[in-house]
Amino acid sequence: MTARRSILVTGASSGLGAGLARHYAAADVRLALIGRDAARLEATAADCRAAGAEVVTGLFDVAEAAPIGAWIAEQDAVAPFAIAIAAAGVSAGTSEAGAPEGHKLATLQVRTNLLGTMNVMEPLIAPMIARKAGQLVVVSSTAALRGLPYSPGYSASKAGVRAYGEALRALLAPAGVAVTVVVPGFFDTPMTDRWKGPTPFMTSLDTMVRVITRGIDRRAARVTHPRLLALGQQAADLMPAAIGDRIVRGFRFHIEPGA
Repeated sequence: MTARRSILVTGASSGLGAGLARHYAAADVRLALIGRDAARLEATAADCRAAGAEVVTGLFDVAEAAPIGAWIAEQDAVAPFAIAIAAAGVSAGTSEAGAPEGHKLATLQVRTNLLGTMNVMEPLIAPMIARKAGQLVVVSSTAALRGLPYSPGYSASKAGVRAYGEALRALLAPAGVAVTVVVPGFFDTPMTDRWKGPTPFMTSLDTMVRVITRGIDRRAARVTHPRLLALGQQAADLMPAAIGDRIVRGFRFHIEPGA
């Protein structure tokens, strides 16, 4: 019997992680799915099993390095991962009145989005180097390209993810390990539903999943969508700081509380 292709997806309870898991679910695939919400994670797993995939699930907070690292290593020993996708993330921002996020919310985003990505990727780096095979996928954001004044913690966390992924790619390429850095803009998920403000170039979850998986499947170095939004962010970053600040301040928004 041919071995199933083994894929790890975090954030599989909902949103992008769930969409990616469902996309890859097939009879020749073994999925290791991680999430924080037991009921929603099981719903994703059930859909993937119905598509023919073998599925194992882990209920973890990606910010907790030791338990998630042990579980990932255990699953990699059972079925070495061909692809590992770190899609878990949280968002917050300033209040509707413009009050700062505060230390708790700002650092929560860094712990989950940046350190959580590292907690998922790091246990697989040495095994993939030893196998001279594998692909790591990190999910950043267009917010990483130019910090947004109304979500400084989120912008910082995703800028860190982007830099981490770019560095890993250059480091691991000689060993035959691919790293794909995903830089998405706005797409239709529960996280985006909490965003109260402009959402330029908004796309559907299905479209975003399709674009990202095409990039993953060709082992692309970067997947950026939509490109026009990313170009706008990069242009604001290249301008004199005072001008860039004035532009990004114009896109005023707030993010309603939630995960």
